[in-house]
Amino acid sequence: MIPYGKQDINQSDIDAVLEVLTSDFLTQGPKVPAFEAKVARHVGAKHALAVNSATSALHIACLALGLGEGDWLWTTPITFVASANCGLYCGAKVDFVDIHPETYNLCPKKLAEKLEGAKREGRLPKVLVAVHLCGQPCDMESIYELSRQYGFRIIEDASHAIGGKYQGAFIGSCQYSDISVFSFHPVKIVTTAEGGMAVTNSEELAGRMNLLRSHGVTRDQSLMTHEPDGPWYYQQVDLGFNYRMTELQAALGVSQMERLDAFVVRRHELAERYNQLLKDLPVTTPWQHPDSYSGLHLYVIRLQLDNITVSHRQVFETLREQGIGVNLHYIPVHTQPYYKAMGFKAEDFPESMAYYSEAISLPMFQGMTDDQQNEVLTALTLALGTGGKV
Repeated sequence: MIPYGKQDINQSDIDAVLEVLTSDFLTQGPKVPAFEAKVARHVGAKHALAVNSATSALHIACLALGLGEGDWLWTTPITFVASANCGLYCGAKVDFVDIHPETYNLCPKKLAEKLEGAKREGRLPKVLVAVHLCGQPCDMESIYELSRQYGFRIIEDASHAIGGKYQGAFIGSCQYSDISVFSFHPVKIVTTAEGGMAVTNSEELAGRMNLLRSHGVTRDQSLMTHEPDGPWYYQQVDLGFNYRMTELQAALGVSQMERLDAFVVRRHELAERYNQLLKDLPVTTPWQHPDSYSGLHLYVIRLQLDNITVSHRQVFETLREQGIGVNLHYIPVHTQPYYKAMGFKAEDFPESMAYYSEAISLPMFQGMTDDQQNEVLTALTLALGTGGKV
């Protein structure tokens, strides 16, 4: 089976983890700060906070921005559920903005229309989570201008996007956002096995997230209510969580970051080759906005269903039967039973539903070979019912 995504581990990665295993620290040692510093320098952010998952990073980002009961969080339906769930964790309510038909990201025009109505109704969002689907950044400048007009805060869910750029700056520089979040799951561009990170240019937000990721406990005397009882002393000054990253994960992350740029370059080579291989098939290949340089975590095609005689499901199943580990990113969040129970209907976001009815994620990982891509082409040609010929 050719997987849709896969980690790339070399001997340097293995050696980095083994070094930690024989060191004095398996957690709360020097590797986590080193990883944070490496990511912050690469993306051009002032602060970075490593945690055990991107979901945890989204949660503490929302809390740091003051999201709470009675507030609204808006995001896109085409994302993993964590981009919306983080609002519910804080006691807030969640709503969605439909996608742009070419980028598949949250559409700024639809956002502007929805904000105008929400202002009249007194239900403007406090936080917007802008998801960089597949690694392609959203139109952040337009979203930022709307945030200035309507007063909401911005989190970039850049789980797919480390190593990518927007308007020439690395995603994560937070030029148009308060906080950006990365994922280091094994199918992502770089991995720490499990893990995530929040980056920001705000010292205040970094401080809040630092507290929240570790039980709300501090040894910083400036945050305490009175002088320490002794050198052993700490205080819990907030209700936090155990969201820390281990030294093992951070060591792997430091090693992986050495190859980040090469990983993204290879993904672009694979995408260009896919574009050429698929140009005569009845599929729509990914469109890239000229302002963006995608991290290319995913390569999503859309089936031109009017030009084929088989269904979306049939194509998907035939590819799986041939050993091609395709996937679908994502099932629209508002159609999940938990969200349907809140009153959302499939037809509320028609562009997202159209995407869902046609999208298939083809295998994309930096270790993928040309021969494997050729296998994908052969299998897809057969699955589309074109007689095995391009």
